[in-house]
Amino acid sequence: MQNHRTPKPRLLGALRQHFPRTHALAAGGASCALALAMFVSTPEVEAKRHSLPVTLSSVEEAAPTAGEAATGAAPEASAAAPATLSTKRVKVRNGDTLSNLFDRAGVDARHMYELLESGKEAKGLARLSPGEELTFHIAADGSLKSLELHRDRLSRLEFKRGETGDFSYALHKREADSYPAYRQAEIESSLFVAGNNAGLSNNLIMEMAQVFSSDIDFALDIRKGDHFSVLYEEEFLDGEKIDNGPIQAVTFVNQGKTFSAVRYVDQNGDANYYTPDGKSMRKAFIRTPVDFARISSHFNPSRLHPIHKTRRPHNGTDYAAPTGTPVYAAGSGRVIRAGYSRPNGNYVFIKHGERYITRYLHLNKRKVKVGDRVKQRQVIGTVGSTGYATGPHLHYEFLVDGHHRNPATIVRKLPKAKSIPEAEMARFRAQTQPLLAKLENYEQPALAQRSEEKNQQNVN
Repeated sequence: MQNHRTPKPRLLGALRQHFPRTHALAAGGASCALALAMFVSTPEVEAKRHSLPVTLSSVEEAAPTAGEAATGAAPEASAAAPATLSTKRVKVRNGDTLSNLFDRAGVDARHMYELLESGKEAKGLARLSPGEELTFHIAADGSLKSLELHRDRLSRLEFKRGETGDFSYALHKREADSYPAYRQAEIESSLFVAGNNAGLSNNLIMEMAQVFSSDIDFALDIRKGDHFSVLYEEEFLDGEKIDNGPIQAVTFVNQGKTFSAVRYVDQNGDANYYTPDGKSMRKAFIRTPVDFARISSHFNPSRLHPIHKTRRPHNGTDYAAPTGTPVYAAGSGRVIRAGYSRPNGNYVFIKHGERYITRYLHLNKRKVKVGDRVKQRQVIGTVGSTGYATGPHLHYEFLVDGHHRNPATIVRKLPKAKSIPEAEMARFRAQTQPLLAKLENYEQPALAQRSEEKNQQNVN
């Protein structure tokens, strides 16, 4: 994407260089008369006029001529010119408060309190994140005329002081240009290595894993030779890539079995992933409550306990992961117990409907409390080593009707979430079939190349 700009002629500067001041003023007057005639010529021209905003911080007062300085006279336009505003940009750092930022900008705290009292949008300024930027527009007397918060390159919040002294709020958003992108890879060692080598970001790899989280256990099921193809969007602003958009369609071949998913936005604006025939990709429970963790101990009713050295049933699965790794609710439900005990450390128990309970033990921190309603994949805590634990890991249990079941296998037998209703299938197909066709068009050459490379390896 290219931006073409037409250079603006500097007529007045050229006149000052080649003509006396009186001649330049006369020429300038003639130019103004000609411009006035152009503006009032026809209704068609008038209809095409647009009002353009003026950035006050860029307005500069013209210096008076020697004659004007001597007589005290000033051009008539300068009498109506707005006062010059100074602009200060302050970037949010770790540990900053809004008071710190106002202080660094040199704005009195009373203006901060006036702003915060202007409405709920302004109160949101108390929750800033490192890396965000505040732009202060300050009058000559030190008062705050406007404040802009740049959350990212696409959105800008503006708080502007009106004539009555109150602040008004406006949200300005830009639309990024989106273009389709395709990546495919074969797994040699891990999903992350294969994805990174193919040019996928870690966030996109995680998103792909979440799409298939009800069907594939990425800690247990991945094998060398598994491969994937993914169609997603890349977002550009002014010709520069700024982010990745969501996955549109994806295929994952795991141990010879093919899983396909496509993104669909329903009539309410909610986006979810479905199989090509409209079945939900989301089961009632995800396979693993920790992303890409290593299973350090399987479900085993007769396991030898690592600390007590006695035969004690291991009624869950242990996922080894670094301290602080997010732990997700395996399914939607209600927190029925959350606390601390010597053997379990920090723990959370969640009840899902009438038959199912999931338990999460040895947490470093709990993020929920008893009575909370949680959604599937909501963060409920972080991996730790509290209680009787030899190292940081999550102990995860799954109970059906009060009896322990193997978490690694029980989820496969549970039903999926609701599929696309028959009345909405026509809309679903119209939206998703072009995405699946585009993915297939990209896949065919890649699959042919992979087959040719394998044949060549067999020959050698």
